[in-house]
Amino acid sequence: MISVALLSRPGLMDPMKAVLARELPGVTVASWPEPAARGAELAVCWKPEPGALAAMPKLRLIHSIAAGVDNILSDPAVPDVPLCRIVDPDITSAMTEFVLWATLYFHRDFDRVIGNARDGLWRRYEQRAAGDCRVGILGLGALGTDAARRLVALGYAVSAWSRSPKQLEGVRTFSGADALDDFLSEADILVSLLPLTPSTVGLLDAARLSRLPKGAALILCSRGEHLVMDDMLALLRSGHLRGAVLDVFEQEPLPADHTLWREPGVLVTPHMAAIASWETIAQQVAENARRLLRGEPLLNVVDRVRGY
Repeated sequence: MISVALLSRPGLMDPMKAVLARELPGVTVASWPEPAARGAELAVCWKPEPGALAAMPKLRLIHSIAAGVDNILSDPAVPDVPLCRIVDPDITSAMTEFVLWATLYFHRDFDRVIGNARDGLWRRYEQRAAGDCRVGILGLGALGTDAARRLVALGYAVSAWSRSPKQLEGVRTFSGADALDDFLSEADILVSLLPLTPSTVGLLDAARLSRLPKGAALILCSRGEHLVMDDMLALLRSGHLRGAVLDVFEQEPLPADHTLWREPGVLVTPHMAAIASWETIAQQVAENARRLLRGEPLLNVVDRVRGY
């Protein structure tokens, strides 16, 4: 039977252990940096410490506990063994729910009404039809595609940008670096669902955010590293941007004394847009462990060049 190492902050993946034991009878599970973890064949990871994976000489498979693998590939010493990620249909649905809610938060002026309520101010705003609200989706993978389709079904004017050309019914699509500025110029609400790769780090900087129409809003539920925070704050304070819903950050948890908690126009949510259950994660990890032992093709293998 295969041996498994859990690499994360202490205790994070403890809820998985019982499921792995049930799915893989006889499995040995150890948490890094326990001595047994160093001899494991399967590493299950969330933000493993740099160099840890390279210190596992028997390693045959690395498995993320999330859809993203940037937290693993950021280590240049990651061994050249298969890397898999979690693909959960429930995550897609949950992310779409979050995007729909955040879109409505700005489209229907909840951001303004909530602020007014604190001051006892009764004020109604002109109600716009969904078709008059232009929503731009950055990233047209599984998450972006589902969100775009649901927004179209609700009547929104939806556009989407992806690295390579894609077509989606009811969506105005853009692709490639040369089309990014044009895409941004049409988005009243920008939703970031990009994977984090070397080419997307810092993508949302002053130059690109300034391309958004005056009064545009940002919904960030991809990765904190996509956003240059100081640039966004400057554009908020100048009035170019209306507001932002931020679910992801370079540092998590966001420190209690961070300025974003109290920044006018910003709503902080605690990386809650889409969370896979430990049961689902453990079952997918176990299935790939069984496939590895049987010499069968693995599920959801990551293309390291693309980063997803």
